[in-house]
Amino acid sequence: MTERFGAISFVANDTPEAETALAKLVERYGNADPAEAGVIVALGGDGLMLQTLHRFLGTGKPIYGMNRGSVGFLMNEFRERGLTKRLAAAQRSVVHPLSMQAVDRNGTIVRARAINEVSLLRRSYQAAKLRISVDGQVRLAELIADGVLLATPAGSTAYNLSANGPILPLDAPLLALTPISAFRPRRWRGALLPDHARVSIEVLEAEKRPVSAVADHTQIDEVHTVEIEIDRDVDLVMLHDPGHSLDERILREQFGY
Repeated sequence: MTERFGAISFVANDTPEAETALAKLVERYGNADPAEAGVIVALGGDGLMLQTLHRFLGTGKPIYGMNRGSVGFLMNEFRERGLTKRLAAAQRSVVHPLSMQAVDRNGTIVRARAINEVSLLRRSYQAAKLRISVDGQVRLAELIADGVLLATPAGSTAYNLSANGPILPLDAPLLALTPISAFRPRRWRGALLPDHARVSIEVLEAEKRPVSAVADHTQIDEVHTVEIEIDRDVDLVMLHDPGHSLDERILREQFGY
């Protein structure tokens, strides 16, 4: 039990490292049913953190991650002892997910949420052709590229950064629209959009140049149109140790350490 949150529920990756950590922590702190717990502790890497945030989306339960994976950008350092004190002192980072609505070649509408980014990716040897509109106005009539992504500040250090997109402070009211290997316009490096923007992407020559839309772990193939905007009705709460908040990590990333 922890005074601040009450009972703790643990989730873990199915790796030996994470499962060993889980056994030790459960022995020391117990393991409440998630429905009864005041906090969820995730043992793994950033992938598990995203899965856990999706799993408990809409519950308001805070997620405290400890790194038993590889990258662990969203995670705290793993330590077996002192967990209740760390939870009591932890700082909250609140983020809102992206809401995606995709329409595929059959007219089927698929909705999904993304904490990091929504990306559109080519599915053949030919580059994708995309038309991008913001709040109903066409801003780029034709982008020829491997794809494009729209990232939240929380996701700006993930795929977005790998695609040479900008790193955004967590509290910045912005979204990063970043091309993936753009061919035309050759010098277009993307755009910073206000976080209230509604982005619409139309796939041109969709039959000849098929495209998939990916919202974190949800993939929709052969999409024709995709609409994306922030879902402010959903709060996702991550907990980090003092001095290692998500704001601080994003700031450090900008200075290369």
